[in-house]
Amino acid sequence: MAKGFNSGNKQDEELPKPKLNKELLLKAGKIFQYIKPYRVKFFFGMFFLILSSLVMLTFPALLGAMIDAAQGQQTYSWLPSSVKFLGLLALGLLAFTSFLSFFRIRLFVEIAEKALASIRRDSFQKLIALPIEFFANRRVGELNSRLSADLAQIQDVMTTTLAEILRQLISLALGVVLLVWVSPQLALLNLCILPVIVVTAIFFGKYIRNLSRQAQDQLAESNTVLQETLQGISNVKAFVNECYETQRYGNRLNAVVKIAVKGATFRGMFASFIIFCVFGAVIAVVWYGAALVAEGALTVGDLTTYILYSMFVAGSMGSFPELYANIQKALGASERVLEILDEVPEKVDTTADSKIIKQPITGAISFKHVAFSYPTRPDIKTLKDISFEAHAGDKIAIVGPSGTGKSTLASLILQFYKPDAGLICYDQKPASDYSLSDIRNQVAIVPQDVLLFGGTIRENIAYGKLDAEAEEIIEAAKRANAHSYIMQFPEGYDTLVGERGVKLSGGQRQRIAIARALLKDPAILILDEATSSLDSESERQVQLALEELMKNRTSIIIAHRLSTIYDADKIIVVNEGVVSESGTHNELVQLENGLYKHLYQLQSNAKVDA
Repeated sequence: MAKGFNSGNKQDEELPKPKLNKELLLKAGKIFQYIKPYRVKFFFGMFFLILSSLVMLTFPALLGAMIDAAQGQQTYSWLPSSVKFLGLLALGLLAFTSFLSFFRIRLFVEIAEKALASIRRDSFQKLIALPIEFFANRRVGELNSRLSADLAQIQDVMTTTLAEILRQLISLALGVVLLVWVSPQLALLNLCILPVIVVTAIFFGKYIRNLSRQAQDQLAESNTVLQETLQGISNVKAFVNECYETQRYGNRLNAVVKIAVKGATFRGMFASFIIFCVFGAVIAVVWYGAALVAEGALTVGDLTTYILYSMFVAGSMGSFPELYANIQKALGASERVLEILDEVPEKVDTTADSKIIKQPITGAISFKHVAFSYPTRPDIKTLKDISFEAHAGDKIAIVGPSGTGKSTLASLILQFYKPDAGLICYDQKPASDYSLSDIRNQVAIVPQDVLLFGGTIRENIAYGKLDAEAEEIIEAAKRANAHSYIMQFPEGYDTLVGERGVKLSGGQRQRIAIARALLKDPAILILDEATSSLDSESERQVQLALEELMKNRTSIIIAHRLSTIYDADKIIVVNEGVVSESGTHNELVQLENGLYKHLYQLQSNAKVDA
């Protein structure tokens, strides 16, 4: 039970940091193809970055020269030894660096934002063009994360991390060269200490990260206990297990504390070591540098210059672990985003012309020996051999026990899935002869659980015909028996329905869905148990609206309540993946030992008992 909640309980969970390799770098390189349209601006941004980094490295030399000039010494023969001149030169270079930094930041942010907008647009377009089976295997939260957290990580790298890595590399490389140039003796002293710090940092860092992950896992386990206990509080109290749950939660917390204290011990040791090494290095440099100054081998200005360059180098080295981690996370994020971009979409028209019907359908539909199993359960045949035919304008009802594949037929009619065997035909022509857009533009569905978008009633009805006039929307609502209740709201058609339509009742949502379908004016209508979850009054209102919706179009009614399909032109009984019976209501109730007759009698007896 605990495993199911772990990920949800880790607050601010970090993105995975995969190991860097050639394959991952090549994959991630595809993301940076989006920078190509802005390569001129990117080149100028890089030029400003390199130039500003080089200018910044002149400041320690200028400040050292200024100190020497104040003592009457000249550090560089080619540079005037005037304190005033050197101060004004430093201020001028600082202003120039600020000017360069402004344009660098401005250009990189513009490039990153435009590139990210293109990636988001392409990812979203690819996402909504993917087949239904793709979404059956993934959670919405995971996909949302790819378009938010993953792309935000890539954005950080494009705007700051790449530029910062280049800047720090320049500072590190040139800084070390300049340290050796200013004082080879002091540079050798620093370089002796450096390997010790690096090796220790790697060892301690790896061990501390491992302890941190263990602490996070234990904390997640304790949060799971808390969540499970509160969700099942009635069972806890019924079995008088308050003490047991308290002990169970306490044991988890003790494990967290134990690991946290162990981690704190090693972090404290590591921090103490680093502080000793860093400040020890500073003391050693000043001590040895002062000795060199006393001997006349080094000026005070040179010592100051060396210390400042040491700070540049130390700062650059200190920033690399975080920058490297950001690159790792961005590469992992790029890999996940590319998984979406590399998916094979449906052959559906996603252009502005997608609503234009090129091959009209009159409404005739037929299934010919159709077999189907869901891609996630290939070993289970949901449909084994389904054959039936509906003429244009027919009212066909599909009934049968739960789990026999009735709703699967609706998905196949909409071409959400392709059959494993057999043919689905529209107007006697195979589905493959039509484009997906043409089929779906001429098929509408009113499901049992209606999903409304979080906008207004007007927008939700107009979803069936995006360019509908206000009069068309009102007329569709009237025909769907929805206009009267809509006008009772203070905002009328501009009433916000809330997320998924939570501000409306089930019957109200159903009538909005019916109005939407009326506005679409499909050739084929699918009603997937559209009234099964409604109370009697709501069902009556919705049934009247459905009768209006079914006029002059082929209707496929997937029904649970048999009382709603007595007048169907044909009733198809599906059982264990095959058509076991078909005929009118009167014909089917005459069949001895028939499944339809059995279901009808069960519902009739239930009504009498009620």
